[in-house]
Amino acid sequence: MTYKTIIGLEIHVELSTKHKIFCNCPNEFGAEANTLVCPTCLGLPGSMPILNKEVLEYAIKAGIAFNGKISNLIKMDRKHYFYSDLPKGYQVSQAEVPFCDGGYLEIELESETKKINLERIHIEEDTGKQIHSEEEETLLDFNRSGVPLIEIVTKPEMNSAEEAKLFLDKLRATLKYIEVSNVKMEEGSLRCDVNINVVDSETGKKSIIAEIKNLNSFRAVVKAIEFEEKRHIDLLEADKNTEKETRRWDEAKGETILMRKKAGASDYRFVVEGAIPPVRISDEWIEEIKTTLPELPQDKKTRFMDSFGLSSYDAGVLTQSKDLSEFFEETLKYIDDSKLVSNWIMGDVLRRLNDDEIEIQESKLSPKALADLLLLVRDDKINNNTGKKVLKEIFDTGNSPEKIVKEKGLIQISDEGELKKIVEEVLNNNEQSIIDFKNGKDRALGFLVGQVMKASRGKANPQLVNKMLLEMMEER
Repeated sequence: MTYKTIIGLEIHVELSTKHKIFCNCPNEFGAEANTLVCPTCLGLPGSMPILNKEVLEYAIKAGIAFNGKISNLIKMDRKHYFYSDLPKGYQVSQAEVPFCDGGYLEIELESETKKINLERIHIEEDTGKQIHSEEEETLLDFNRSGVPLIEIVTKPEMNSAEEAKLFLDKLRATLKYIEVSNVKMEEGSLRCDVNINVVDSETGKKSIIAEIKNLNSFRAVVKAIEFEEKRHIDLLEADKNTEKETRRWDEAKGETILMRKKAGASDYRFVVEGAIPPVRISDEWIEEIKTTLPELPQDKKTRFMDSFGLSSYDAGVLTQSKDLSEFFEETLKYIDDSKLVSNWIMGDVLRRLNDDEIEIQESKLSPKALADLLLLVRDDKINNNTGKKVLKEIFDTGNSPEKIVKEKGLIQISDEGELKKIVEEVLNNNEQSIIDFKNGKDRALGFLVGQVMKASRGKANPQLVNKMLLEMMEER
């Protein structure tokens, strides 16, 4: 039998506005528990919510960036459910009329570009946060209560964990480009729910949809999808099925765990939020907001390919992060060599950033420092391996490449007279390697190059070393 996986995502994104959605409490992460609260975000009787205009502006930016149709009418609704982190017993959200209808993002697979359509994007408030102690107590922090969210709901058009990961990467990059969220999953700014089932391609029989809640990393999304794929296929092959379920991912066990039966729209008893009157959005304001949007990742990727001659892959890597793409372009102001710059950024620079778990703007490496380093390499002042050592030193100290090279005496030896003495000494000490090379053992040349580099403390010009070794061995 062959099976097709069907995946839809619901992504909750905290907007990085200055204040919460319905009050003037600061919208900040990391403050002492229950210090950023007021009667409105605590849901106390008699408090009155006032819709934050900045929330609408940020939400509209996202709707435009994701190619959706912005509604001219903003209407809020109450979504009723009872949970300890929601003291008023309902969440203010949008039901029938989302502020943004439709939209899409395109992801690039190996053989095609695939469009993933959106169902809707709507605005809502976040809830408080439960904190479970080792003493089996549940504590409540309401600093997050009332933080503005947009919920992005896709159509069930992804068919693998890989496609879901590509979609989330593209979505997160776009949100960061337009600066409406810091999209830090570790802070809860981006949370993802997965809806998944599988269908038997031969019989058309489908498993029943399961929802996996509050996945807090892309790795967890991938692992949960892969686990659920197998679980659903096993159910179908055993001729079993389940009711609609809400499940959670248990990282320690590497499996999803049943939480509860999945609620439907009728269970939430949606009603219009009477305390917040409808708001009309003019086409002029939408157009005005549109003009403030920066160049988006896909547009920038296309420009990088056209302007700098980069491959689709290279341009894609460099434009995944707005800061990284700007660092790349800034570096090119000091050195006109897009391929050399992209190779170093995608190689040693990104490797160091990943090792340190930091972003490019948090490092001590500046665009000018990288350009100056690459000029030293390109002009044969230092060799490639020395360049990598200098880059490490820049990351560690923030010193300029010129200062590091001067202080450590790293200038490459390209003087033939000086090199000839080193090469002669190496050949005199390695007669057997000369014999091996003349007998067709090419590895002997590499060994001799290594010996010269060692003798010169890595400063010899490798190309010149190769040339001189071949010439001098020929003479022997």
